[in-house]
Order: sequence, then C-alpha cells, then structure tokens
Amino acid sequence: MEPKLPDWMKEPVVRYLELLDRWSRTHALTSLEKEERFEELILDSAALLPFLEDLPPGAAVADFGSGMGIPAVVLALARPDLTVHAVDKSRKKIAFVKQAALELGLANLRPLAGLAEELPRLGAQVGVAKAVGSLELLMGWWDRHGIPGGPFLALKGAGNVAPDRCRMTLHPYVLPTRGRRTVVELRRLSG
Repeated sequence: MEPKLPDWMKEPVVRYLELLDRWSRTHALTSLEKEERFEELILDSAALLPFLEDLPPGAAVADFGSGMGIPAVVLALARPDLTVHAVDKSRKKIAFVKQAALELGLANLRPLAGLAEELPRLGAQVGVAKAVGSLELLMGWWDRHGIPGGPFLALKGAGNVAPDRCRMTLHPYVLPTRGRRTVVELRRLSG
C-alpha cells in the first residue's frame, strides 16, 4: 500500500510546507532537505488517515513528540471534526505549530508544550507518533493520555518488538523513494 493524500489537501499542505521552510531558515525546525519534506513528512503521515476513518466527530487524537506538527497537522487537516493534540517538549517547535494552526485555520489543532508524563490527561481515543522513542516509552505516555483499549499508532521502520502486555499488529506501506515503512498498531491487553 502507498499512502494517498486527498486532492483537496494539497493546497493547505503546500502552505504548511512553505511556512515550515520560512521558519526553518531561522529556527532550524528540520534537517530534511526541502525536496524530501513532502514524502517524508506529509505522505508518511497520510499512512495514518485510514485508521481515523471510523472515529466519530468530536473524538480526540494525541500526537506525541509532534515536533513541527507531524503528523498532527496532516491529521487535523484531514479530519477537522476531530481534536488533534500536538504534544512536544520543545516550546520553539510548539510555537511553530501554533502559527501553522493559525495560518491554516486549524481550530481543531491543540499544540501543547511540555513533557507527556507531566501534562494533564488528554483522554484521547487514538494516539500517534512518528520516529519518537521506544514503543515501551510511547505506551507509557499512552497509558496516561489514552482511553482504555484505544489504539496507539506508531510510524516506524522494521524490527519492532511488542512492549509487555501489548498486542501488536503491523501494517506495512511503501513510500515512493523512501521504501518500506510500517504503521505499528499497539493495544494494551486487559488484566
């Protein structure tokens, strides 16, 4: 499977990438080359969109280690009926996410600066992360901020091991030039 971005999202995504480029010149938000950003940031994030299809309006998604808003911005654009929390410890990066939310009109995007283990509980239905920490660490954050039984989706490469007391399902996909990737779906086992 190759992730697809709906046509109607292309214009706001271009605006987001232009804003990222402007801010990165001053604030060094990403080390990715400009020509790599669409595939590595946007298209990679789009791999999560099918997992949000069944979420009811008003549901919450928590993106841990959101950095410059990836995948939170893509998810908030795709589903304006959801609340998307962009959590990151870097105030500089969260300041950028606030500006992106303002310029893109994303009233559903909630940037939060701080450590996930110290922030008030979010009660999110779905948790996500891209290239942040170990699965064990992510599940610790998810235990605090997610509803019981809710899925956690991590964008990872190969070689993942399920954390203790978790069921892990792998959903492979392919990026055009970056190759094979995996959405690692984790659910805490009850008991």
